[in-house]
Amino acid sequence: MKDFSSEDKSPEYFYMGLYVLVGAGALMMAVGFFGCCGATRESQCVLGSFFTCLLVIFAAEITTGVFAFIGKDVAIRHVQTMYEEAYNDYLRDKEKGNGTLTTFHSTFQCCGKESSEQVQPTCPKELLGHKNCIDEIESIISVKLQLIGIVGIGIAGLTV
Repeated sequence: MKDFSSEDKSPEYFYMGLYVLVGAGALMMAVGFFGCCGATRESQCVLGSFFTCLLVIFAAEITTGVFAFIGKDVAIRHVQTMYEEAYNDYLRDKEKGNGTLTTFHSTFQCCGKESSEQVQPTCPKELLGHKNCIDEIESIISVKLQLIGIVGIGIAGLTV
């Protein structure tokens, strides 16, 4: 995600997802520990803790799925705004180049907005024809977030 940020504008909140994954991993370790210890010792207290942790994980999975569906438009608009900022930065200073714009173009396999003529040097060489990046960003992120939502709710159903 750092490659998608223009110069010193680092999207710190994108790293929040990584922190959530680390926290979820630690919680899963705790769940495994409580489950094993509770089953071995047949302790109602430890098994209650195990159940509570499973309930928290279930709620987090449902929340992730719902937010993936609800927050889809906000995420799409934000990435499109990041692209437009990189696009405008490149048009202001073409000699400087823009790694962010190149990263967008290679990641989404697109080139430019209405036309690819102004930003042709940053486009992937293997791309045939013109693909509008604003449209590509919307379609790819929409599909990916929908998949995340379905997987999150599916895993929550499996947890039950």
